Amino acid sequence: MTEITILDGGMGQELVSRSDVPPTPLWSTDVMRAKPHLVGEVHRDFFNAGAQIATANTYAIHRDRLVRADAEAEFASLHKTALDQARQARDAHGSGLVAGAIGPLGASYRPDLTPQHSAAVALYAEIATLHAPLVDLLICETITSLAQAEAVLDACLGHGVPVWLAFSVDDRDGTRLRSGEGLGDVIAMAGEAAALLANCSVPEVMPAALDILGRAGTPFGAYANGFTEISAGFLDDAPTVDALTSRTDMGPEAYADHVMGWIDQGATIVGGCCEVGPAHIAEITRRVTALGGKGPS
Repeated sequence: MTEITILDGGMGQELVSRSDVPPTPLWSTDVMRAKPHLVGEVHRDFFNAGAQIATANTYAIHRDRLVRADAEAEFASLHKTALDQARQARDAHGSGLVAGAIGPLGASYRPDLTPQHSAAVALYAEIATLHAPLVDLLICETITSLAQAEAVLDACLGHGVPVWLAFSVDDRDGTRLRSGEGLGDVIAMAGEAAALLANCSVPEVMPAALDILGRAGTPFGAYANGFTEISAGFLDDAPTVDALTSRTDMGPEAYADHVMGWIDQGATIVGGCCEVGPAHIAEITRRVTALGGKGPS
């Protein structure tokens, strides 16, 4: 069996569930501000479950989001805290990689809020510059439009670490980005990416996305969320996570069933996004290991 890389799961929802910090538009960033040790605990639990990559809790640490909370002065220190927690967990585990996570500017699932190209590149590049000396790779997550993909790729290439692009697709049509643009159009523009992934969409649409991403000739994979859908309330300005509804039918075994189907399609990078916890990753690890396809932990 081809070697499979197992990602971690959703940091944000794990932090929310483990803390008494009420949901805010800064989501997992606010939990980290109050209780940074919880971030390290989540990373350790994912490593112990079999994850080979610790995705730093930096997804939402953007200047535009911090300004709303009067916290822009904490920009650099928050990135450092998140990266330190991931690196310390990796070192304690004794192996694994650290990925610097870069989420979309403006808000998740809102391609209409993407800044003009040069402005977006500058903002993304600031983060890539902070991360590159401290991570093994950059993973640009929840990309929902071609403009977002172009900007974040332009910003992140050239820093000496591999760049993975992860695209969020329509929850009813995995062949399309949330912007409505065709997922297939990313292949021509993403030739320098080290891996192409589908993320933060329902697991049922991932096979269609993987059929397309697999044509690029680049390592590819998926990590889905456990929400019923991205509801209209979450597309409002400055939403909080309580606008989303978790599924009741996506326990570890059910989610792992989906993941093993993606592996059958040729995916070599798999894991989970929001609502996918350590128990889910442990079940994926168990099944992949039984097939002889788990890479070094």
